[in-house]
Amino acid sequence: MEKHRVMILGTGPAGLTAAIYAARANLEPFVIEGNEPGGQLTLTTEIENFPGFEEGIMGPTLMDQMRRQAQRFGAKFYTGYVTDVDLSKRPFTVTVNGEEKFEAEALIISTGASAKLLGIDGETEMIGHGVSTCATCDGFFFRGKRIIVVGGGDSAMEEATFLTKFASEVTIVHRRDSLRASKVMQDRARQNPKIKWALNSAPQAVVTDGKKVTGLSVKDSTTGEERVIETEGIFVAIGHSPNTAFLNGQLDANAVGYINTNGVTTETNVVGVFACGDVADSHYRQAITAAGSGCKAAMDVEKFLEGSSVQDWATTAQS
Repeated sequence: MEKHRVMILGTGPAGLTAAIYAARANLEPFVIEGNEPGGQLTLTTEIENFPGFEEGIMGPTLMDQMRRQAQRFGAKFYTGYVTDVDLSKRPFTVTVNGEEKFEAEALIISTGASAKLLGIDGETEMIGHGVSTCATCDGFFFRGKRIIVVGGGDSAMEEATFLTKFASEVTIVHRRDSLRASKVMQDRARQNPKIKWALNSAPQAVVTDGKKVTGLSVKDSTTGEERVIETEGIFVAIGHSPNTAFLNGQLDANAVGYINTNGVTTETNVVGVFACGDVADSHYRQAITAAGSGCKAAMDVEKFLEGSSVQDWATTAQS
């Protein structure tokens, strides 16, 4: 069984940044790429808010450059999907593709979170081409356009309100006549003159002209009548799911499943296991914040392998 000092699970901005820092610290990180190498950014077209790229950069290009940067410093990559881990003792055992096993003295979990999708025709095909799951990431591209936000919770209200900064009109589509969002969030959305409502409207399909989004087909939940709401962009805001099923409850997590970390560090409740990126962040979910937490994880792992108390080190560094 191959044994490594540091294994990193996931290759989004957090995992790749952790790999860069760990490799530069001569920890020879072994990185499992997962079934979606590069994470959610590989589904994104142009990224304009990642520092250092004045003219923007394509999501897949950014991820490829980060991967090659990590390789340059000695990180090793392995293509596979983690199906199980044993965190009961060190070295930890990681099972890949259901059969291959590896051991690691320290583990960085950066498996991210996946946006929940509607599962309707045309949705996945148009992600990055008019369909988005991140208003902060893509709202800027819809200046002066009519857009739709699908969802009825706080995140949908927040995204709809945010998008009114750019769009000429935002229509909130929800399959029921009542919303799950808190009253304060509902009131804020209802008071915004740019926001329109399409309640009791269940999404059926993304309508396109073959190149771009032109509408959303919906069915009236009461009458069954179908119609098309014309739009130039659709933002799906029905939540995210952290990719933690393979952990089988071995790490402390919140009610939704995001991994809990210890104070300002990336430590988990299991000594030697660290978490960074969207798998431990249900709030920001940005490429740059994920990358920053990946840096923290690598530094925490380095101190841990040196025999230092990560918490004491972090507390001292803050003071």
